[in-house]
Amino acid sequence: MIAGQGGDGCVSFRREKFVPRGGPDGGDGGNGGNIFIRADANINTLGHLANKKVYRANKGGHGLGKKMAGKTGDDLTLIVPKGTIIFNSDKSTMLADLNNEGDSYIVAKGGKGGLGNTRFTSSTHQAPRFAEKGEPGESNEILMELKLVADVGFIGLPSAGKSTLISVISNARPKIAAYHFTTLIPNLGVVNMGQFGGSKNDSFVAADIPGLIKGASKGKGLGHQFLKHISRTKLLVHIIDGYSESPVKNYRTINKELKEFDPNLAKLEQIIVINKIDLLDGKTLKKRVASMKKIAKKAKIFSISGITREGLKPLLFEISKQLIKLKKAKPKAKKEKKEIPILKPHLDQVKFEIDKIINKKDHKIFRISGKRIEQLLIMTDTSNLEGLERIYHFMEKMGIKKAIEQKGAKFGDIIKIGEKHVAYRK
Repeated sequence: MIAGQGGDGCVSFRREKFVPRGGPDGGDGGNGGNIFIRADANINTLGHLANKKVYRANKGGHGLGKKMAGKTGDDLTLIVPKGTIIFNSDKSTMLADLNNEGDSYIVAKGGKGGLGNTRFTSSTHQAPRFAEKGEPGESNEILMELKLVADVGFIGLPSAGKSTLISVISNARPKIAAYHFTTLIPNLGVVNMGQFGGSKNDSFVAADIPGLIKGASKGKGLGHQFLKHISRTKLLVHIIDGYSESPVKNYRTINKELKEFDPNLAKLEQIIVINKIDLLDGKTLKKRVASMKKIAKKAKIFSISGITREGLKPLLFEISKQLIKLKKAKPKAKKEKKEIPILKPHLDQVKFEIDKIINKKDHKIFRISGKRIEQLLIMTDTSNLEGLERIYHFMEKMGIKKAIEQKGAKFGDIIKIGEKHVAYRK
């Protein structure tokens, strides 16, 4: 992400008939464009951003004569789905969590436009032949990750019947086949409760979370890729294959992976669903339900068949009821310590540090760092004598000259600031 560079200030003098000594009239350069990232509910994936590696905002226009300022560069706004998380390049720091419609984050700020020579006039310097250069825009490398935003997450081992269930209760059309890992991407579907005899206002979004197996929390299978999606859901519906040999063992396996990946996931409300009851006789089903009740005492247990649609209505109404309850529950507000802000105007602008003193045979190199002085060097043409004088003026005003003199600076030494350097002078 590269923000727009600021436009250069203009060196110009007013020249009109019958206007002698018109004076400087160079305009300022325009600011460079910023790069924003904004969440939009109408976008579902980050796929539209995948084919381009570098995004640039527009540059600011250069200043012109007659005190005309350059045009401000247009901002660049990248649209992403709700639930997009922005990280720095090595993913060590989360920069933003765009979880709501309209949330935005400025990922790179445009450079400041340079001042025209009109800005440098004074009573002692009435005809400045110097203007600032535009400041480069910020350049940042980021990573974006999408977490699904769903009310309910369907979890369970592969082939438990999650895809079949979401296909019969919602508008989702996932791939369904008789082998593991049929579902390679999470499927979202809107469950319209009006179609099942309930209120349309109680409809909810369900997500089929694929790829959970033993060891998923450690990266096995597809689990590590999709476990992160569950953290946005309010409620978990745990689908158990009732026809499998050990439903209880399968239930424990998934819950263990949730806890190891993120302890908060294991604390989410769960509804247990024993699926594929069309393949079971009444006696076996009773045993399955009884064994599940022993290990999941608080959770409600439902028996369904995704194929025949038996038992779906009670399950959906329970999900809807639980969601209404969870939405009404207010999260406990965290007490925050109120600190009295200490106002330090302009201190950030004048700070500098002597990073290093390099001793050469016949001179020393003083490496100076500081936000404001580095910005001045970037925006100043040091080949212009007036521009160079300006740098010396600011180094003295900011105390840089005095600081290096205390470190033994003498004629012939070099002051290096950022990528530029100037000679020390008394």
